[in-house]
Amino acid sequence: MTAGAGLAIAFRHEVPGFTAAIDLAAPTPGTLALFGPSGCGKSTLAAVVAGLLRPDSGRVVLDGMVLFDSAAGVCLPPERRRVGMVFQTPNLFPHLTVAGNLRYGQRRAGGGGPGGNDTGFDDVVALLGLESLLARRPRTLSGGERQRVAIGRALLSQPRLLVMDEPLSSLDGPRKDEILPYLARLKQALRLPILYITHDLAEVARLADWLALMEAGRVRAVGPLDEIAVRGDLPLALRDDAGAMFAARVQEHDAARQLTTLAAGAARLLVPLLAAAPGTMVRLRVPAREVILATDAPRGISVHNVLATTIRTITEDPPRRATLVAVDAGGAALLARVTPDAVARLGLVPGAAVLALVKSMAIEVFSS
Repeated sequence: MTAGAGLAIAFRHEVPGFTAAIDLAAPTPGTLALFGPSGCGKSTLAAVVAGLLRPDSGRVVLDGMVLFDSAAGVCLPPERRRVGMVFQTPNLFPHLTVAGNLRYGQRRAGGGGPGGNDTGFDDVVALLGLESLLARRPRTLSGGERQRVAIGRALLSQPRLLVMDEPLSSLDGPRKDEILPYLARLKQALRLPILYITHDLAEVARLADWLALMEAGRVRAVGPLDEIAVRGDLPLALRDDAGAMFAARVQEHDAARQLTTLAAGAARLLVPLLAAAPGTMVRLRVPAREVILATDAPRGISVHNVLATTIRTITEDPPRRATLVAVDAGGAALLARVTPDAVARLGLVPGAAVLALVKSMAIEVFSS
Protein backbone atom coordinates (compact mmCIF):
# COMPACT_ATOMS: atom_id res chain seq x y z
CA MET A 1 0.00 0.00 0.00
CA THR A 2 1.15 3.60 -0.52
CA ALA A 3 2.59 5.64 2.34
CA GLY A 4 -0.15 6.55 4.79
CA ALA A 5 -2.75 4.38 3.02
CA GLY A 6 -4.61 1.66 4.84
CA LEU A 7 -6.79 0.92 7.82
CA ALA A 8 -5.04 -0.11 11.06
CA ILE A 9 -7.08 -1.11 14.10
CA ALA A 10 -5.61 -2.14 17.44
CA PHE A 11 -7.54 -1.88 20.69
CA ARG A 12 -8.55 -3.61 23.89
CA HIS A 13 -11.96 -3.29 25.49
CA GLU A 14 -13.51 -5.19 28.36
CA VAL A 15 -17.12 -5.56 29.45
CA PRO A 16 -18.47 -8.11 31.92
CA GLY A 17 -18.04 -11.56 30.41
CA PHE A 18 -16.27 -10.43 27.24
CA THR A 19 -12.89 -9.02 26.24
CA ALA A 20 -12.08 -7.72 22.77
CA ALA A 21 -8.36 -7.62 21.92
CA ILE A 22 -8.19 -6.60 18.27
CA ASP A 23 -5.15 -6.11 16.06
CA LEU A 24 -5.48 -5.96 12.28
CA ALA A 25 -4.46 -3.92 9.26
CA ALA A 26 -5.62 -3.90 5.64
CA PRO A 27 -4.92 -1.79 2.54
CA THR A 28 -7.30 0.83 1.16
CA PRO A 29 -9.31 1.24 -0.96
CA GLY A 30 -11.04 -2.11 -1.04
CA THR A 31 -13.44 -4.18 1.02
CA LEU A 32 -12.28 -5.75 4.27
CA ALA A 33 -14.81 -8.34 5.42
CA LEU A 34 -15.08 -9.25 9.10
CA PHE A 35 -16.35 -12.82 9.29
CA GLY A 36 -17.24 -14.81 12.35
CA PRO A 37 -20.10 -16.10 14.51
CA SER A 38 -22.49 -13.86 16.40
CA GLY A 39 -20.94 -12.46 19.56
CA CYS A 40 -17.32 -12.64 18.37
CA GLY A 41 -16.81 -8.86 18.47
CA LYS A 42 -17.48 -7.76 14.89
CA SER A 43 -19.96 -5.03 15.81
CA THR A 44 -17.76 -3.90 18.71
CA LEU A 45 -14.93 -3.35 16.23
CA ALA A 46 -17.23 -1.39 13.92
CA ALA A 47 -18.43 0.81 16.79
CA VAL A 48 -14.84 1.60 17.80
CA VAL A 49 -13.89 2.60 14.24
CA ALA A 50 -16.99 4.79 13.86
CA GLY A 51 -16.45 6.50 17.22
CA LEU A 52 -19.63 5.07 18.75
CA LEU A 53 -17.60 3.23 21.40
CA ARG A 54 -14.44 4.42 23.13
CA PRO A 55 -12.29 1.39 23.93
CA ASP A 56 -10.18 1.07 27.06
CA SER A 57 -6.97 1.47 25.07
CA GLY A 58 -5.63 1.30 21.52
CA ARG A 59 -5.15 3.13 18.25
CA VAL A 60 -7.20 3.44 15.03
CA VAL A 61 -5.73 5.02 11.89
CA LEU A 62 -7.40 5.46 8.49
CA ASP A 63 -5.21 6.51 5.56
CA GLY A 64 -2.78 8.32 7.84
CA MET A 65 -5.48 10.08 9.88
CA VAL A 66 -5.52 9.12 13.56
CA LEU A 67 -9.11 8.52 14.65
CA PHE A 68 -8.25 7.24 18.11
CA ASP A 69 -5.05 6.98 20.13
CA SER A 70 -5.40 6.41 23.85
CA ALA A 71 -1.70 7.04 24.51
CA ALA A 72 -1.81 10.42 22.75
CA GLY A 73 -5.22 11.38 24.12
CA VAL A 74 -6.80 11.53 20.65
CA CYS A 75 -10.43 10.52 20.18
CA LEU A 76 -12.16 12.17 17.25
CA PRO A 77 -15.95 12.47 17.60
CA PRO A 78 -18.04 10.50 15.07
CA GLU A 79 -18.88 13.55 12.95
CA ARG A 80 -15.19 14.30 12.35
CA ARG A 81 -14.30 10.73 11.42
CA ARG A 82 -16.48 10.77 8.31
CA VAL A 83 -17.45 7.11 8.68
CA GLY A 84 -20.70 6.21 6.92
CA MET A 85 -22.69 3.58 8.82
CA VAL A 86 -25.17 1.08 7.38
CA PHE A 87 -26.85 -1.12 9.98
CA GLN A 88 -28.96 -4.29 9.84
CA THR A 89 -32.11 -2.15 10.06
CA PRO A 90 -32.28 0.78 7.61
CA ASN A 91 -33.75 3.25 10.18
CA LEU A 92 -35.10 5.61 7.54
CA PHE A 93 -37.14 8.67 8.50
CA PRO A 94 -40.77 7.57 7.92
CA HIS A 95 -42.06 11.12 7.36
CA LEU A 96 -39.60 11.79 4.54
CA THR A 97 -39.65 10.52 0.98
CA VAL A 98 -36.75 8.51 -0.40
CA ALA A 99 -35.35 11.74 -1.86
CA GLY A 100 -35.71 13.42 1.53
CA ASN A 101 -33.86 10.63 3.28
CA LEU A 102 -31.05 10.84 0.75
CA ARG A 103 -30.84 14.64 1.09
CA TYR A 104 -30.46 14.20 4.83
CA GLY A 105 -27.26 12.28 4.15
CA GLN A 106 -26.08 15.12 1.93
CA ARG A 107 -26.66 17.68 4.69
CA ARG A 108 -24.50 15.60 7.05
CA ALA A 109 -21.57 15.91 4.64
CA GLY A 110 -20.82 19.48 5.69
CA GLY A 111 -18.35 20.31 8.41
CA GLY A 112 -16.51 17.01 8.45
CA GLY A 113 -13.19 18.34 7.23
CA PRO A 114 -11.28 17.26 4.13
CA GLY A 115 -11.37 13.79 2.66
CA GLY A 116 -14.20 11.45 1.80
CA ASN A 117 -15.64 10.75 -1.63
CA ASP A 118 -17.36 13.36 -3.79
CA THR A 119 -20.24 11.24 -5.08
CA GLY A 120 -23.23 13.41 -5.99
CA PHE A 121 -26.95 12.84 -5.53
CA ASP A 122 -27.64 11.78 -9.12
CA ASP A 123 -24.62 9.45 -9.08
CA VAL A 124 -25.86 7.64 -5.99
CA VAL A 125 -29.41 7.40 -7.29
CA ALA A 126 -28.17 5.84 -10.54
CA LEU A 127 -25.65 3.58 -8.83
CA LEU A 128 -28.27 2.08 -6.51
CA GLY A 129 -31.17 2.08 -8.98
CA LEU A 130 -33.34 4.45 -6.94
CA GLU A 131 -34.74 6.60 -9.78
CA SER A 132 -38.26 5.18 -9.57
CA LEU A 133 -38.38 5.32 -5.77
CA LEU A 134 -37.57 8.98 -5.05
CA ALA A 135 -41.15 10.14 -4.39
CA ARG A 136 -42.11 7.14 -2.24
CA ARG A 137 -42.04 6.84 1.55
CA PRO A 138 -40.20 4.07 3.42
CA ARG A 139 -43.34 2.18 4.42
CA THR A 140 -44.10 1.47 0.75
CA LEU A 141 -40.67 -0.05 0.04
CA SER A 142 -39.47 -3.64 0.20
CA GLY A 143 -36.74 -4.57 2.65
CA GLY A 144 -34.14 -4.58 -0.11
CA GLU A 145 -35.28 -1.18 -1.38
CA ARG A 146 -35.13 0.33 2.10
CA GLN A 147 -31.59 -0.95 2.57
CA ARG A 148 -30.51 0.51 -0.77
CA VAL A 149 -31.83 3.88 0.36
CA ALA A 150 -29.94 3.55 3.66
CA ILE A 151 -26.74 2.82 1.74
CA GLY A 152 -27.35 5.83 -0.49
CA ARG A 153 -27.89 8.07 2.51
CA ALA A 154 -24.60 6.89 4.01
CA LEU A 155 -22.75 7.49 0.71
CA LEU A 156 -24.11 11.02 0.40
CA SER A 157 -22.57 11.92 3.75
CA GLN A 158 -19.27 11.81 1.78
CA PRO A 159 -17.54 9.24 4.03
CA ARG A 160 -13.87 8.38 4.11
CA LEU A 161 -14.90 4.85 5.12
CA LEU A 162 -18.17 2.97 4.72
CA VAL A 163 -18.97 0.54 7.56
CA MET A 164 -21.69 -2.01 6.80
CA ASP A 165 -22.76 -4.00 9.86
CA GLU A 166 -24.53 -7.12 8.54
CA PRO A 167 -26.63 -5.02 6.15
CA LEU A 168 -28.36 -8.04 4.58
CA SER A 169 -28.99 -10.17 7.67
CA SER A 170 -32.63 -9.10 7.98
CA LEU A 171 -33.41 -9.90 4.34
CA ASP A 172 -34.60 -13.18 2.87
CA GLY A 173 -32.77 -14.98 0.07
CA PRO A 174 -34.46 -13.26 -2.89
CA ARG A 175 -33.98 -9.78 -1.33
CA LYS A 176 -30.30 -10.54 -0.70
CA ASP A 177 -29.90 -11.60 -4.32
CA GLU A 178 -31.58 -8.33 -5.33
CA ILE A 179 -29.21 -6.08 -3.41
CA LEU A 180 -25.86 -7.90 -3.77
CA PRO A 181 -25.31 -6.76 -7.39
CA TYR A 182 -25.79 -3.15 -6.25
CA LEU A 183 -23.16 -3.62 -3.55
CA ALA A 184 -20.73 -5.12 -6.06
CA ARG A 185 -21.36 -2.20 -8.42
CA LEU A 186 -20.86 0.31 -5.60
CA LYS A 187 -17.58 -1.32 -4.64
CA GLN A 188 -16.17 -1.04 -8.15
CA ALA A 189 -17.57 2.38 -9.06
CA LEU A 190 -16.50 4.34 -5.97
CA ARG A 191 -13.28 2.62 -4.87
CA LEU A 192 -14.21 3.60 -1.34
CA PRO A 193 -12.75 1.76 1.67
CA ILE A 194 -15.46 -0.54 3.02
CA LEU A 195 -15.55 -2.45 6.29
CA TYR A 196 -18.14 -5.18 5.73
CA ILE A 197 -19.40 -7.26 8.64
CA THR A 198 -21.13 -10.56 7.97
CA HIS A 199 -21.51 -14.19 8.95
CA ASP A 200 -22.64 -15.17 5.43
CA LEU A 201 -19.88 -16.74 3.33
CA ALA A 202 -21.74 -16.01 0.08
CA GLU A 203 -21.49 -12.27 0.81
CA VAL A 204 -17.77 -12.66 1.52
CA ALA A 205 -17.23 -14.44 -1.80
CA ARG A 206 -18.96 -11.70 -3.77
CA LEU A 207 -17.64 -8.60 -2.03
CA ALA A 208 -14.45 -9.09 -0.01
CA ASP A 209 -10.93 -8.21 -1.11
CA TRP A 210 -9.39 -8.87 2.29
CA LEU A 211 -10.81 -11.13 4.97
CA ALA A 212 -10.44 -11.03 8.75
CA LEU A 213 -11.61 -14.13 10.61
CA MET A 214 -12.83 -13.28 14.11
CA GLU A 215 -13.31 -15.58 17.05
CA ALA A 216 -14.12 -14.77 20.72
CA GLY A 217 -12.98 -11.16 20.57
CA ARG A 218 -9.79 -11.86 18.63
CA VAL A 219 -8.69 -11.73 15.00
CA ARG A 220 -7.70 -15.28 14.16
CA ALA A 221 -6.24 -14.36 10.75
CA VAL A 222 -6.34 -11.50 8.25
CA GLY A 223 -5.14 -11.32 4.66
CA PRO A 224 -6.17 -11.38 0.99
CA LEU A 225 -9.41 -13.30 0.49
CA ASP A 226 -7.92 -15.87 -1.91
CA GLU A 227 -5.18 -16.74 0.59
CA ILE A 228 -7.31 -16.94 3.75
CA ALA A 229 -10.04 -19.00 2.03
CA VAL A 230 -7.77 -21.98 1.32
CA ARG A 231 -5.89 -22.17 4.60
CA GLY A 232 -6.70 -25.57 6.05
CA ASP A 233 -5.56 -24.51 9.53
CA LEU A 234 -8.38 -21.97 9.88
CA PRO A 235 -12.04 -22.57 10.85
CA LEU A 236 -13.27 -21.35 7.46
CA ALA A 237 -11.87 -24.46 5.76
CA LEU A 238 -13.74 -26.71 8.18
CA ARG A 239 -17.17 -25.50 7.09
CA ASP A 240 -19.38 -27.57 4.78
CA ASP A 241 -19.33 -24.70 2.28
CA ALA A 242 -15.55 -24.18 2.36
CA GLY A 243 -13.81 -23.46 -0.92
CA ALA A 244 -11.56 -21.20 -2.94
CA MET A 245 -12.61 -17.60 -3.69
CA PHE A 246 -10.72 -15.44 -6.17
CA ALA A 247 -11.01 -13.00 -9.07
CA ALA A 248 -10.73 -13.91 -12.75
CA ARG A 249 -10.93 -12.17 -16.12
CA VAL A 250 -13.23 -13.14 -18.97
CA GLN A 251 -10.83 -14.16 -21.75
CA GLU A 252 -13.03 -15.43 -24.58
CA HIS A 253 -16.33 -17.03 -25.47
CA ASP A 254 -17.05 -20.12 -27.54
CA ALA A 255 -20.70 -19.77 -28.56
CA ALA A 256 -20.70 -23.09 -30.43
CA ARG A 257 -19.63 -25.00 -27.31
CA GLN A 258 -21.57 -22.63 -24.99
CA LEU A 259 -18.47 -22.10 -22.87
CA THR A 260 -16.50 -19.12 -21.58
CA THR A 261 -12.79 -19.18 -20.78
CA LEU A 262 -11.72 -17.35 -17.62
CA ALA A 263 -8.13 -16.41 -16.75
CA ALA A 264 -6.91 -16.41 -13.15
CA GLY A 265 -3.16 -15.89 -13.22
CA ALA A 266 -1.76 -18.65 -15.42
CA ALA A 267 -4.82 -20.84 -14.82
CA ARG A 268 -7.57 -21.14 -17.45
CA LEU A 269 -11.04 -22.24 -16.40
CA LEU A 270 -14.02 -23.13 -18.57
CA VAL A 271 -17.48 -22.22 -17.30
CA PRO A 272 -20.95 -22.18 -18.91
CA LEU A 273 -21.28 -19.32 -21.41
CA LEU A 274 -21.41 -15.88 -19.77
CA ALA A 275 -22.94 -12.66 -21.06
CA ALA A 276 -19.97 -10.57 -19.84
CA ALA A 277 -17.67 -9.01 -22.44
CA PRO A 278 -14.04 -10.18 -22.76
CA GLY A 279 -11.86 -8.31 -20.29
CA THR A 280 -14.60 -8.14 -17.65
CA MET A 281 -13.50 -9.07 -14.14
CA VAL A 282 -15.62 -11.62 -12.29
CA ARG A 283 -15.38 -13.36 -8.93
CA LEU A 284 -15.33 -17.13 -8.55
CA ARG A 285 -16.09 -19.57 -5.79
CA VAL A 286 -15.00 -23.19 -6.19
CA PRO A 287 -16.33 -25.46 -3.40
CA ALA A 288 -13.71 -27.76 -1.87
CA ARG A 289 -16.06 -30.74 -2.16
CA GLU A 290 -16.16 -30.26 -5.97
CA VAL A 291 -12.39 -30.49 -6.56
CA ILE A 292 -10.96 -33.91 -7.51
CA LEU A 293 -7.24 -34.66 -7.38
CA ALA A 294 -5.41 -37.02 -9.74
CA THR A 295 -1.81 -38.00 -10.47
CA ASP A 296 -2.57 -39.12 -14.04
CA ALA A 297 -4.50 -37.29 -16.74
CA PRO A 298 -8.02 -38.75 -17.03
CA ARG A 299 -9.53 -39.79 -20.36
CA GLY A 300 -13.11 -39.97 -21.55
CA ILE A 301 -14.71 -37.86 -18.79
CA SER A 302 -17.07 -34.87 -18.85
CA VAL A 303 -14.88 -32.59 -16.70
CA HIS A 304 -13.58 -29.61 -18.71
CA ASN A 305 -11.08 -28.24 -16.21
CA VAL A 306 -7.96 -30.33 -15.63
CA LEU A 307 -5.39 -28.03 -14.03
CA ALA A 308 -1.72 -28.71 -13.38
CA THR A 309 -1.10 -27.69 -9.78
CA THR A 310 1.42 -27.91 -6.96
CA ILE A 311 0.38 -28.96 -3.45
CA ARG A 312 0.78 -26.17 -0.91
CA THR A 313 -0.45 -27.72 2.31
CA ILE A 314 -2.18 -30.85 3.58
CA THR A 315 -4.31 -30.52 6.71
CA GLU A 316 -6.27 -33.21 8.52
CA ASP A 317 -9.98 -32.69 9.22
CA PRO A 318 -10.70 -35.43 11.82
CA PRO A 319 -14.37 -34.58 12.53
CA ARG A 320 -15.22 -35.29 8.88
CA ARG A 321 -12.64 -38.07 8.49
CA ALA A 322 -11.31 -35.95 5.65
CA THR A 323 -8.17 -34.16 4.53
CA LEU A 324 -7.91 -30.62 3.15
CA VAL A 325 -5.41 -30.18 0.32
CA ALA A 326 -4.56 -26.65 -0.84
CA VAL A 327 -3.02 -26.44 -4.31
CA ASP A 328 -1.58 -23.65 -6.47
CA ALA A 329 -2.80 -23.61 -10.08
CA GLY A 330 -0.44 -20.94 -11.36
CA GLY A 331 -1.84 -18.07 -9.35
CA ALA A 332 -5.27 -19.48 -8.57
CA ALA A 333 -5.34 -21.28 -5.23
CA LEU A 334 -7.82 -24.15 -4.89
CA LEU A 335 -8.90 -26.22 -1.91
CA ALA A 336 -9.87 -29.90 -2.20
CA ARG A 337 -11.58 -31.98 0.48
CA VAL A 338 -10.64 -35.63 -0.02
CA THR A 339 -10.38 -38.76 2.10
CA PRO A 340 -7.17 -39.61 4.01
CA ASP A 341 -7.13 -42.83 1.98
CA ALA A 342 -6.94 -40.81 -1.26
CA VAL A 343 -3.95 -38.86 0.10
CA ALA A 344 -2.18 -42.10 1.00
CA ARG A 345 -3.02 -43.93 -2.26
CA LEU A 346 -1.85 -41.02 -4.42
CA GLY A 347 1.20 -40.34 -2.30
CA LEU A 348 0.30 -36.66 -1.92
CA VAL A 349 2.83 -34.48 -0.11
CA PRO A 350 3.48 -30.71 -0.02
CA GLY A 351 5.40 -29.59 -3.09
CA ALA A 352 4.23 -32.50 -5.25
CA ALA A 353 2.64 -32.01 -8.64
CA VAL A 354 -1.01 -33.06 -8.92
CA LEU A 355 -3.90 -32.48 -11.30
CA ALA A 356 -7.00 -30.69 -10.03
CA LEU A 357 -10.25 -31.57 -11.78
CA VAL A 358 -13.14 -29.10 -11.54
CA LYS A 359 -16.52 -29.40 -13.26
CA SER A 360 -17.52 -26.28 -15.17
CA MET A 361 -20.97 -26.44 -13.61
CA ALA A 362 -19.44 -26.46 -10.10
CA ILE A 363 -17.78 -23.06 -10.45
CA GLU A 364 -19.91 -20.22 -9.07
CA VAL A 365 -19.42 -16.99 -11.03
CA PHE A 366 -20.37 -13.56 -9.63
CA SER A 367 -20.08 -10.09 -11.10
CA SER A 368 -17.07 -8.23 -9.75
